[in-house]
Amino acid sequence: MTLTPEAQAEIDAQRARPRQTLRAVSEGMEAHLYSARPVLDHGFVRVIDYMGDDAAICQAARVSYGKGTKSVQNDEGLIRYLMRHWHSTPFEMCEVKLHVKLPVFVARQWIRHRTANVNEYSARYSILDREFYIPAPDALNAQSVVNNQGRGELLEGAEAARVLDWLKTDSMRAYDHYAAMISDEGQQGLARELARMNLPANIYTQWYWKVDLHNLFHFLRLRADAHAQYEIRVYADAICEMVADWVPFAYKAFEDYRLGSVTMSAQMMDCLRRMLKGEEVTAENSGMSKREWREFEGVLG
Repeated sequence: MTLTPEAQAEIDAQRARPRQTLRAVSEGMEAHLYSARPVLDHGFVRVIDYMGDDAAICQAARVSYGKGTKSVQNDEGLIRYLMRHWHSTPFEMCEVKLHVKLPVFVARQWIRHRTANVNEYSARYSILDREFYIPAPDALNAQSVVNNQGRGELLEGAEAARVLDWLKTDSMRAYDHYAAMISDEGQQGLARELARMNLPANIYTQWYWKVDLHNLFHFLRLRADAHAQYEIRVYADAICEMVADWVPFAYKAFEDYRLGSVTMSAQMMDCLRRMLKGEEVTAENSGMSKREWREFEGVLG
């Protein structure tokens, strides 16, 4: 990812103007503020603004009976208790606003998380840049033969080269036609809001995305998971690093109780209890479907 000189100058100017404030400040998040974290070939994530920190979560949780006696250890323990028992509202007291540059097909998957405020770059008013996501060779996979929405083995050799050539050629041809349609050289030109329909889903768009910490954790639990699509997972991984510096106690609790945890059904728990008692439990006597049994075996490792 390469920033334009204008974009880099804007970032440098923003970071060069520190301001005195009375509000809570997270030193970890201050280090990320305004800087662009590269993602994929032309994308990035950067923090535009944030509100709150670990202490704000505890403050909200204690509001019913006042601050009371507390320490850093008490704060961490309280946050872990809140996360462990799914007390979500205190985490909603923290918010972050991100500036994200991402391929359109990733944006369409991302926008399914509706509990956020979004404002996207408008191709009705502005002309999109000639920037497309082209997968690296190690991200060019065939369709999975066991998962209808997943990837299988890597494409190699002539097949991989042919696919990459199509992606690049088709993207450039579509943009050439887009640019020609909106050109006003000697003619009126097609409206931008119509010309944009010809652009492929791998072209880059940008948006501001503001979300509270509770809903951000829900996003990260799904999109930073190993089973998530690679192109959105790398954005989630970048955000995880920022959140870990912003609210370290909350993020560690999230890692332990959400990101690194598993959920078992009542049938799975019954089978586990029977196994601990020494009983032989099989797919046939488990009471689960074949797919549930495979998932249970995956949990047990």
